[in-house]
Amino acid sequence: MKNLIFSLLPFCILIQITAQEGNKNYGKIPAVDIRTMDGKTFNTADISNEGKPVIITFWATWCKPCLKEHEAINDVYEEWVEETGLKLYAVSIDNARSSKSVMPLVNGKGWTFDVLLDENGDLKRALNVNIPPHTFIADEKGNILWQHVGYLEGDEHEYVEIVKKIIKGEKID
Repeated sequence: MKNLIFSLLPFCILIQITAQEGNKNYGKIPAVDIRTMDGKTFNTADISNEGKPVIITFWATWCKPCLKEHEAINDVYEEWVEETGLKLYAVSIDNARSSKSVMPLVNGKGWTFDVLLDENGDLKRALNVNIPPHTFIADEKGNILWQHVGYLEGDEHEYVEIVKKIIKGEKID
């Protein structure tokens, strides 16, 4: 009986730790080479934010809901950064031909967040993104804790609330 109790103890501790954390973990941000807007190689394992959460959105120039989402985010992004310290990476899934229109579009819209190019779809496949917009939120360690597909007006407010919960260590519903 004593041996049984001691053999179950690590299992019980693990259950307790998992129950306290309470958040789903969709895995870590995968390490995939994509490009920055200036053409440099960027490994997504380098996505970080000095100990603060990160939002990663997948979008395309031809995706109207994506453009609406990023316009709405851009309107409040500086406030979010001041309030929470979060960082947003907008990953374009445009292919090599259509990605030529990403930089003019981003510059024309005045987006202030980082934009990356996944022309070969490597990161998109690694994260099982099928339809944009697709948004992920990761904690300070690169663990993806939340994801959302699609965009309806106002969804961006949920994103910042999720980030605030992550910062406070609260459970994400």
